[in-house]
Amino acid sequence: MADCGLPEGVFSLLVGGGATVGEALVQHPAIQAVGFTGSRHVGRRLVALAAGREVPIPVYAEMSSINPVFLLPGALAQRAETIAQGLIDSVTLGTGQFCTKPGIVIGIAGPDFERFRAAAQSAVEAKTATTMLNSGIHRAYCQGTDHWAKDSGVSTVSTGAASPSGSYAGQPKLFATKAKHFLESPNLLDEVFGPAALLIECGGTDEVLAVAKYLNGQLTATLHIEEQDFALARTLVPLLERKAGRVLVNGFPTGVEVTYAMVHGGPPPATSDSRVTSVGAMSIERFLRPVCYQSFPAALLPEALQDANPNHLWRLVDGKITQP
Repeated sequence: MADCGLPEGVFSLLVGGGATVGEALVQHPAIQAVGFTGSRHVGRRLVALAAGREVPIPVYAEMSSINPVFLLPGALAQRAETIAQGLIDSVTLGTGQFCTKPGIVIGIAGPDFERFRAAAQSAVEAKTATTMLNSGIHRAYCQGTDHWAKDSGVSTVSTGAASPSGSYAGQPKLFATKAKHFLESPNLLDEVFGPAALLIECGGTDEVLAVAKYLNGQLTATLHIEEQDFALARTLVPLLERKAGRVLVNGFPTGVEVTYAMVHGGPPPATSDSRVTSVGAMSIERFLRPVCYQSFPAALLPEALQDANPNHLWRLVDGKITQP
């Protein structure tokens, strides 16, 4: 930062145990807005602290997401193995420590879903355990996968290479359950942060739609489709656009690009404010407050707002882009 000539304070890093530093910052009177990425528990705690200040401030908390992937029949029939490899690559990318990591995968039972399951099983077995960010994240991952493994309605499909004893390496894992059990188990909506995913086998399109309706707020939702799947997709999309900030087709959600169209947000519990994005050109709006200058003489207006436009800026005037 110093080499780039940026002012002191543009970037700061404070290190501390637990939530002590974050809670102190959120309550400090110099702080006027907060962006947060972390667990749902801590995010809600910070939101409550900010709301309880004498002068409340906004907290834009990104807290949890299981990022559902829907595999429609036509797509599975044509490219089950390709989708499986791409999915497992996405699940294990960065040891599964992407907030957009696919956490659940929904498909309809049948030979093509079994082809997909077999290919995904092989893809997981070929993966090795890699180091996670810290001991706390590793511990939470182990607790989450242990919970799945002990659930009588969930089966273990496959695991990757075992992690070295005493390390903080996350072992890739793939689990499976039936849609009926998933719909009756609210705990399966909880994010398992790390290289693991849960396959959800549906008996038909009715159960696929039931899962979509049952989901809570998500950062992303993905559809793998072919032209013959468009009718089902037309029914799914209106459901998913109410559940997720970004809906994508025939890809995987771990890639997030900084563009004008990007929305990296979603309804709670994915975030604390579904109106904003934390990635993309619109993300700056989280930290701006609009001000109206009414009946001001030009001499008192900021130069950027003066009719003469002395700074020769592109501007939005009465809703239209104007050039200098």
